[in-house]
Amino acid sequence: MRGIKHRFGAVPVIEDVTLDIAAGELVALLGPSGCGKSTLLRILAGLQAQSEGEVHIGGQRVDGLAPRQRGVGIVFQNYALFPHMTVAANVAYGLEANGVARRDASRKAAQILDMVRMEAFAKRYPRELSGGQQQRVALARTLAVEPRILLLDEPFAALDKNLRLDMQIEIRRLQRELNITTVMVTHDQEEAMSMADRVAVLNRGRLEQYDTSVAIYDRPATSFVATFVGTANLLPIQLRQQGDDFHAGFEGGAVLAVPQAGPWRKTGAALLAVRPEQWEWQLPHSGTDTTELLATAQLAMPIGPTLIVDLQLDGGQPVKISMPRALGAALSPGMRVALTLKPDAPVRTFSAPQSSAARL
Repeated sequence: MRGIKHRFGAVPVIEDVTLDIAAGELVALLGPSGCGKSTLLRILAGLQAQSEGEVHIGGQRVDGLAPRQRGVGIVFQNYALFPHMTVAANVAYGLEANGVARRDASRKAAQILDMVRMEAFAKRYPRELSGGQQQRVALARTLAVEPRILLLDEPFAALDKNLRLDMQIEIRRLQRELNITTVMVTHDQEEAMSMADRVAVLNRGRLEQYDTSVAIYDRPATSFVATFVGTANLLPIQLRQQGDDFHAGFEGGAVLAVPQAGPWRKTGAALLAVRPEQWEWQLPHSGTDTTELLATAQLAMPIGPTLIVDLQLDGGQPVKISMPRALGAALSPGMRVALTLKPDAPVRTFSAPQSSAARL
């Protein structure tokens, strides 16, 4: 997709998005509601004509071609199964519509149903299936016509958490087994980060970052990515430089080394993004130690094996830290602690909004 722009009337919904997706790759389009990800998927599918830009599949420009001519198959959020047809008939429908003889279509449908582990339900109707089973049938119907590209539009939104994980594993298994290029739309960051080879993070129609999930989590390109993907504390600082070394100065006088400062590396007002797990805590030293950030614990919440602690810095900013439960057992509300950054923590620095710069 090259230089894709789209407007609904005078309202821009996609702003100059370029994505190159490799054969056999699973790419997730991730972003909040209204960011343009579903519109981008519809443009790729041929269900929506873009205002500007080009779509190429396999080296061929496909703008103007219908979805069937593009070789794409799409699984919608609501599955869109025919309620009056059996599971087997639903899966065979696309094959018969493409001119495949009924006997051959039935044989191929049976093979695909076996692949998605739904062969025992071939004679049932959609109303007799659970949500996860309906999703498998919708996936089988799409795969039966052997598309070059598989498109998934919020495929797990209607499923409960446990079933959602099972289906994520199942679709990833099939995608690898068939080596089919797949593009998935989701607003669920965990879903995108766990399943995709690469993730395209969208915000207000713009592409914020396109990279592997590890790179996006460890090296977010913008403050939006840092806070939308995972959790990050965004703290106003004064960025200082001594030779090749960078330091973050906080209100109250504390100064922490930030050896991996970036992408913003200009001295002065800035924002420091720190993941909750990148903090270390201890009891404050006596006297004034400017290498520690003093805070007061407000609330501790155990979440499975992890403890999330909400603190307030002496400067007034809230901070969240996380750790294994055993390491935080001694923390209690009202307790005074000193925070430091873990060695080599990949914290990030971003430009400060004008309001933050004014305060500093």
